[in-house]
Amino acid sequence: MATGSTDRTLDVREIEGPPFDDIVAALEALESDQRLRLIAPFEPEPLYEELDARGYTHESEQRDGGLWHVRIEYA
Repeated sequence: MATGSTDRTLDVREIEGPPFDDIVAALEALESDQRLRLIAPFEPEPLYEELDARGYTHESEQRDGGLWHVRIEYA
């Protein structure tokens, strides 16, 4: 993880419909020292392959209440 990096948060529970386009837009808006913290009510497994293909790394963690937090940053 980059030293001094900042997190931006995208809670997909607030998005109506499929969140993929919103996630991609949030990733493209990241500065080089920023990470995206994605909050989802499910593990976004289909996203992981796309992240890998675009050169991002991710760490996923299931938290209380079944929410998934995924930290994403450019590799």
